[in-house]
Amino acid sequence: MKNLNIYHKIAALLSLTLLSFQSFAQQDPQFTQYMYNMSIINPAYATADEAILNLGGLYRTQWVGVEGAPKTGTFFAHTPINEKIEMGISFSNDNIGDIVNENNIYADFAYILPVGFEAKLSLGIKAGVTLFDVNFDGFNLQSGNVSTDVAFNENISKTFPNLGIGAFYFTENYYIGLSAPNLLTTKHIETENGVKSTGVQDIHYFLTGGYVFNINRDVKFKPAFMAKSVRGAPLSLDITANVLFNNRFEAGLGYRLDDAISGLVSFRVTPELKIGYAYDFTTTNLGDFNSGSHEIFILFDIDLFGLKGGYDRSPRFF
Repeated sequence: MKNLNIYHKIAALLSLTLLSFQSFAQQDPQFTQYMYNMSIINPAYATADEAILNLGGLYRTQWVGVEGAPKTGTFFAHTPINEKIEMGISFSNDNIGDIVNENNIYADFAYILPVGFEAKLSLGIKAGVTLFDVNFDGFNLQSGNVSTDVAFNENISKTFPNLGIGAFYFTENYYIGLSAPNLLTTKHIETENGVKSTGVQDIHYFLTGGYVFNINRDVKFKPAFMAKSVRGAPLSLDITANVLFNNRFEAGLGYRLDDAISGLVSFRVTPELKIGYAYDFTTTNLGDFNSGSHEIFILFDIDLFGLKGGYDRSPRFF
C-alpha cells in the first residue's frame, strides 16, 4: 500500500509536469547558482584565461519531501585554445521520479573578440543531442483497476538533435550575456487516443548579468541577475546579491520572482578549487508540501602547463 501511494503521488506530479509542458512550455531546469553554471545556458561563456582548463559540476534536488520531485545534475569543461577561440563540452541530466529522464550532451565553441582596452565579446554555439526517456514499467495507477491510463501506458525513448547560440560581453569586473541554448523545438510526448500528453521543447531565452564592486581591499559586492523567457509562460527572474570576503568566502541572498527566496554560500578551498551550496525556500502554495530545494556546485581549474601559479593570477569572480 505504501508503494501504491508513492505511485499515486508520482503520477500526480507527472500529470502536473505534462500539463505544464502543454500549457506553459517551460521545461528547462532551474538553477539558483546560475553565475557558476553559465556554460550550461550560454555557449559563449568564456574566461579567456589561457592554459586553464575550467571544470564545473552542479547538483540540484528540488522540492524535497515531494515524491518524484525533479533532480538535476550538470557538468561542463572548457578551455581557451588560443586568444580568440574557447572550446568545451557541457552535459545536463533532468530526472523526475526516476520515470522521466532527459540528458543533454553538447560540444561548445566560442569565438572571442577584443572590444576596447579591457572588454571582450564572445559569440558562441553549442551543438549536440537531447536524449529523452520515459519508463512506466511497474507503474500502477489504481489498485484493482485493470484499465490503464493511455497517457502512461507506453515507454518513450527518443533522440533529438539540437543547437544553441549565445553572446557574452565581459571584463574582469562585469558581464552580460544573452543566449538560447535550445533552438530546435521538438515534441517529446505525442497526443495519443485523444489524450493531450504533448511536451513541446520551446526555445528558452536567457539574459544574464553581474558586476563586482570593490568595497575595499578585502570585501567585494557581487550583484547578479538572470531572466528567462519562453513562449506561453510568465517571465522568470532571479536577482542575487553576494558578498565576497578575502577572495575566498562568499555569502548572499537571492530572490526568484513569485517562486522562492534563496541563501547562498561558497568557499574557495584552494586557488584551484571552489565549492558552494544554495537553499531555496518556496514562497508559493507548493511550499506547504516541501521543505525547500538544495543545490551544490564544485568548480575546479587545472593549470595545463603550470604557467600560472596560485593567487598570483587574477581571480575569476564569475
